[in-house]
Amino acid sequence: MEENRILKLGLPKGSLQEATFEKMAKAGFNIRVSSRSYVPYVDDKELEIRLIRAQEVSRYVEHGYLDCGITGHDWVKENHSDVHEVGEFLFSKATRQPARWVLAVPENSPIQSVKDLQGKRIATEVVELTRSYLKENGVEAEIEFSWGATEFKAHELVDAIVELTETGTSLRANKLRIVDTLLESTPRMIVNHDSWKDAWKRKKIETLAMLLRGALDAEAKVCLKMNILENNLANLLKNLPALRNPTVSHLSQEGWIAVETIIDEHIVREIIPQLKEAGAEGIIEIPLNKIVY
Repeated sequence: MEENRILKLGLPKGSLQEATFEKMAKAGFNIRVSSRSYVPYVDDKELEIRLIRAQEVSRYVEHGYLDCGITGHDWVKENHSDVHEVGEFLFSKATRQPARWVLAVPENSPIQSVKDLQGKRIATEVVELTRSYLKENGVEAEIEFSWGATEFKAHELVDAIVELTETGTSLRANKLRIVDTLLESTPRMIVNHDSWKDAWKRKKIETLAMLLRGALDAEAKVCLKMNILENNLANLLKNLPALRNPTVSHLSQEGWIAVETIIDEHIVREIIPQLKEAGAEGIIEIPLNKIVY
């Protein structure tokens, strides 16, 4: 290990902060924020954490103030940042689905497509994305930067908005209708090109990415353990294809074996009754912290 080497990592401040800290903890990096310091504590002497608005992370990574960072793909595109992408990490504050930047209008608006925006006014936080979208569609419209309350503006101050949504619930609650999707976005780990060329930093970043990906992959899985008569094993596996490649070991009690497998969490409630019917006993469900493939 080289001494006095530090990797500066930018994490998103704000709505994604809590979710990011949770994922980092599962990856093995515990982070604490003090009200007296702008620099969070992390239990790794080779890491320095900076909390920065997701909108700004890619710019600081690109220019070398940060070695790497986690931010949305949308902000990399919005800032035209020239960075190396290490990987995609599917987590967000509400769902594990991609967030979407959508064109939305009031429910009773005559606007039905992007072509109807000709000469209209649009409010959004992603001015560059919106400008590129209009250009691709051959439409000229006025785009104004929105500092907030964008959904409200659609009804009184502008003709349309480009807003971020995960489920569409907030837009529907504000009586807005989605016309089109401009971009789907997920969190990405990005690194500036000079840091990626540095052997020590690259290895540190790759290790961090591997552990974080392992923590995310484990969230949707559980480990199931059970005991069953050896004579019933073939029938169990035949009728439960979800139990792929289980680990099987003999117990001290003759004729009994232990079965262990990793399975999707969402099917556990359906599969446990079937396991019981097939003769399994002592069924244990164990949550996982990481799965590293």
